[in-house]
Amino acid sequence: MKKYLSILTVAVICCCLSCNNKNESGLSATTQKNLDAMHAISHSFETKDFSKLGDYIATDAVDHTGDKGDIKGLDSMKAAFIKEEAQMSDQKSETIKELADDQYVMSWMRYTTVMKTDGMGHKAGDTVNMKALEVAKFADGKAVEHWTFMEPVDVVKMMGAMGQAPMSMPADSTKMKK
Repeated sequence: MKKYLSILTVAVICCCLSCNNKNESGLSATTQKNLDAMHAISHSFETKDFSKLGDYIATDAVDHTGDKGDIKGLDSMKAAFIKEEAQMSDQKSETIKELADDQYVMSWMRYTTVMKTDGMGHKAGDTVNMKALEVAKFADGKAVEHWTFMEPVDVVKMMGAMGQAPMSMPADSTKMKK
């Protein structure tokens, strides 16, 4: 009887373990696939190899970080990435913190790069250090939308480089009309 009880216990444990759809880190398979895709996309900027982005980004994806508005479609995104990367060398990224679920991945990133040309509010030869929150929405394991939220000081530098004056307070803001 003890033998049958032991066999039954082992069988129930094996069944429970095999029915669990989470990997060792506690993430669902979908969440892990999304994280892996986000990492691969980030890595492509360091290697400047955008040839496999179709494995991680949907063909009709929208990148909301274009300097002139949304970048629509994988081919347009690749072209924008190549143009941007031509201005930089030695790009490195470090993930500070990540949050992910079956639909979104949010990565707080630290970036460093050396500018090859003047651009983005920096001069050629400048080393750029910045932090940003990268947010991507996923469907079927591929990014379908992307947003970047940068630190205000970096946004102001870039706005100045694009000819847009940053907002400023009046010279004597203590005498503002009520």
